[in-house]
Amino acid sequence: MRGEDNFVDCNFGNIGVEGGRLAGNVEPAQGEQPQPQQGRFNMFLGVVKTLIVRSLIIYIITSMFKKPTTVTTPDGVTPIADSIPNVNFFEYGTKFDMYVYLSEDSLKNVINESELIWKKTDLEYGDWTSGPNNDGTYTIQKSFIPSSNLKNNGSIYLHVYFIKKTNSNISKNDPYVIHAFKQLNKFKKVKFLKTHNLLTGETSATPEHIEKAKKIETEIISHWHPNLTICLVTDQTNWTKGSIPEPFSENLEFLPNHRYKPMVFFNDFWNMLRDYQPINKTVKTLDLTLTFQPLSLFKWQMYSAQTMRNKWTAGFLGDTFTPDPNEDDQDQDSLKEALLETSPYILAATIIVSILHSVFELLAFKNDIQFWKERKSLEGLSVRAVIFNVFQSIVVLLYVFDNDTNTIIRISCFVGLAIEFWKINKVLDISLDWERRLLFILPFIIFREKGSYAESSTKEYDRLAFKYLSWVLFPLLAAYAIYSLVYEEHKGWYSWVLNMLYGFLLMFGFITMTPQLFINYKLKSVAHLPWRMMSYKCLNTFIDDIFAFVIKMPTMYRLGCFRDDVVFFIFLYQRWIYRVDPTRVNEFGFAAEPVEEQPQAIEEKSQSIENEKPEDDKKND
Repeated sequence: MRGEDNFVDCNFGNIGVEGGRLAGNVEPAQGEQPQPQQGRFNMFLGVVKTLIVRSLIIYIITSMFKKPTTVTTPDGVTPIADSIPNVNFFEYGTKFDMYVYLSEDSLKNVINESELIWKKTDLEYGDWTSGPNNDGTYTIQKSFIPSSNLKNNGSIYLHVYFIKKTNSNISKNDPYVIHAFKQLNKFKKVKFLKTHNLLTGETSATPEHIEKAKKIETEIISHWHPNLTICLVTDQTNWTKGSIPEPFSENLEFLPNHRYKPMVFFNDFWNMLRDYQPINKTVKTLDLTLTFQPLSLFKWQMYSAQTMRNKWTAGFLGDTFTPDPNEDDQDQDSLKEALLETSPYILAATIIVSILHSVFELLAFKNDIQFWKERKSLEGLSVRAVIFNVFQSIVVLLYVFDNDTNTIIRISCFVGLAIEFWKINKVLDISLDWERRLLFILPFIIFREKGSYAESSTKEYDRLAFKYLSWVLFPLLAAYAIYSLVYEEHKGWYSWVLNMLYGFLLMFGFITMTPQLFINYKLKSVAHLPWRMMSYKCLNTFIDDIFAFVIKMPTMYRLGCFRDDVVFFIFLYQRWIYRVDPTRVNEFGFAAEPVEEQPQAIEEKSQSIENEKPEDDKKND
């Protein structure tokens, strides 16, 4: 059962780089470790479900801003909202020119013609048919030599001016000139891990990385992406000043005479993380491809939603709970690749199925808690499997802390571990021995098996099941440990143990479900299993199987998606051959179907009733 591998639910697709030298590395040219293919599908589903949740949050929050917002001036005066609607300063068909400058000055108070890299004249507002591709877009490619300041974590900006043909003044101070700018380089945090082969001491890291890893753990490095799209939003909506929600209020600039400037949007949404290159002293030239494109208001809202989501996440959760930007970018890259490479019909089906997947996970979690909360007898259940799940959760939690993941993932793993510990209280009797103390302070904790488990044959079957399981599990664990020690790099022996155990549980964790199959076989019954919870997990497993052939992924992982199905089908086969007797009375004294009384029993019951009659009644008979 895929759901039984509870350590997979925490979505560890972006937790460090196992056996690599960099975690969160954005430098593919210098040997970035690729993301493990095995977790790609799980991460894709997780990103889609996260996107759905984010969309719902955005919808709910934006609905709260439908009322006129209250703006306060620095003097503490609340202005009255303008009731007269404002119209776009650029009407459809307006002729304008575009000037693009490349400068290291973010303010750009003085126009320097030597910094002009693109001048495009005779553009028309609302034109979707011009250009080489007849879609209203124009492209230019440039190369420039970075300055020494830019190579030393400096910044460089792109300034864009849109000017009507009737205006020849290029100045951002002119209220009728549309000016926008964007920082082209992006600062990313790179983590340096001192990993090496524990046997040979060798590492695949470059000497530069080895030296940096000895001195610092993280470094802020400027990165460059060669593509950027300049979008002029095409829209003629009449907006009322003082009563518009975010993000419109942050991007609309109003003019006198009830007009507003069209919005400018720098679109870098489709820039993949793997395409960024670090800007350092070895860089000789930087390439830049600029594209001008008209943009509809609907698409602008879709792109702006991502920016608003980042602000709301930081505002509501704070920096402590905000995901690492590099990890978030990797999630976004997975979503972008799916949008680019997958059919729209499949994407629509993915969104629908992802919602169902989330609902089934929630129902399975709820029924699992309810099953163990109401369970009185442990007959037929594997107690050792519950204890083993606690071990799994501890390994996952330690692995998460060792790889410096964000706080949200740590909390989710800690909650999962707390639930597994709660289950121990349901399968074992726990008491404190105050006469024996640990370190002369803490009392000894005594675990005793519950009577319903110890006094039944389930205990012996459980012991035999794990005995047979160990014959398979321990050789596989030894083989995987040797492979990880010989061929992979680690930070130390502690990290090697955690990475080895986590990787082994991720690969062979489904084997731990076989003891329950053995107990079912010995008892010739499956009535003790939480079938409602297992049904929800079964549905999620089949959903994973369907998408294993829909989503692009390695063949070995596609085959691995069906490993849980084998166990599920065995459970279903056992449910078919070990039929539940509907006439059997349960612990509450009820049966699904009434038992037909035998003739002899009916006769004996009648005789007993006859004997209980009074003498007067017998004479009357």
